[in-house]
Amino acid sequence: MTLFWIVCAVLLVIALLFLVLPLWRASANNNDVLRDAANLEILRDQAAEMEKDLQNGLLTQEAFEQGKRELQARLLDEVKTTGQTEKLAHNPARKLAVVLALLLPLFAVPFYFVVGNSKALLPQEELAVADGFGVIRSEAALQELEKKMERLPENPDGWLMLARSYVEMQRYPDAVRAYANLVKLVPNEPQLWTDYADATAMNNNQSLAGEPTKYLNKALELDPSNTSALALSGSAAMERGDYYAAAVHWQKLVDLLPPDYPDVQMIHEGIKQAKQFLSMQKGGKQKLAQLEKMKGAAPAQAAADPALAISGRVSFGAGMAGMVSPTDTVFILARAANGPKMPLAVLRKQVKDLPLEFTLDDSMAMQPELKLSGFGEVVIVARVSKSGSPMGQPGDLEGSVQAVKPGSKNLSLVINRVVK
Repeated sequence: MTLFWIVCAVLLVIALLFLVLPLWRASANNNDVLRDAANLEILRDQAAEMEKDLQNGLLTQEAFEQGKRELQARLLDEVKTTGQTEKLAHNPARKLAVVLALLLPLFAVPFYFVVGNSKALLPQEELAVADGFGVIRSEAALQELEKKMERLPENPDGWLMLARSYVEMQRYPDAVRAYANLVKLVPNEPQLWTDYADATAMNNNQSLAGEPTKYLNKALELDPSNTSALALSGSAAMERGDYYAAAVHWQKLVDLLPPDYPDVQMIHEGIKQAKQFLSMQKGGKQKLAQLEKMKGAAPAQAAADPALAISGRVSFGAGMAGMVSPTDTVFILARAANGPKMPLAVLRKQVKDLPLEFTLDDSMAMQPELKLSGFGEVVIVARVSKSGSPMGQPGDLEGSVQAVKPGSKNLSLVINRVVK
């Protein structure tokens, strides 16, 4: 960084020399010419007078020669003693040289910040250790960049490099602060708002609720076709139980992606899950009908292996049945004992159907990579939802069986507690 400015200063001095010296020298030459011309004119006048005096007999030849020598000597003395201040004061070329010497550096630096490469202001050692995604993996280089950004807070490239590096190092609070500074400098870039939302969610126990959702809305306002923002907005909608919005966001995402995109199948499964949850909500059938009109139905799913299905019987514990109404929704679901919280399979019934026999298998998978058969142990949960949402809420009734292996049969699932 210091070397960069030293080189800039040297180049600026060289440029000034090319501009100023010719003006200064031209100015001096012009003064000399004018002064010499005036002196010659004086010499001619006085020499002419002495010649007239010599012709008229007023001067002897000897006196004439001596006077001529004295006149020449006096003129030479006057040339040597001419003041330099007077030269500058009456010479516009030298004035211009001084003005250029003062103003050129004042305009050159701001002009560089406007049209130059701002990354050149970043420490070159940090740029050298950054990977192709602008991520610094060296702690020492990162600390050096942090110090530089304290002195260059208006440099967006530096904040972007810091933010991405913090995310890579899982320093999410620092990443959030870096993105906050970045979006102030570059407020109209949708991908930055999307990345800001992602970092904020990671700093908030991976929750997209609140500030992350607000940032995602800003990103989609700037670019409704931003695929990253659409994907995360769908996840945020699922998190808050807005399954219609989740399906809409993900359907838009599918429509934007090529058919052979690697994650298209997974997105289709997400849409399927959102529709399943939506169908379980009150008034969800009308919204579901609207979704069915959208393009891109989910591809058919392979048949489940019955040998890996989990089956059993669900019933109420003592005193529980009197706390609910016959039309309340009952969800029977499986989730990984150690892994994602998202259900692996969901079955929807009503209180009036209990007690009942149930079966959960891979055909009920919400995402192709999240299946019962893909986990060594799962948890089976039965939940009575007064709101109609499969997400547990305070006041719901619940029962569970822990550490169930795929293929288990004849489970006894008893609803025996109230969700706090």
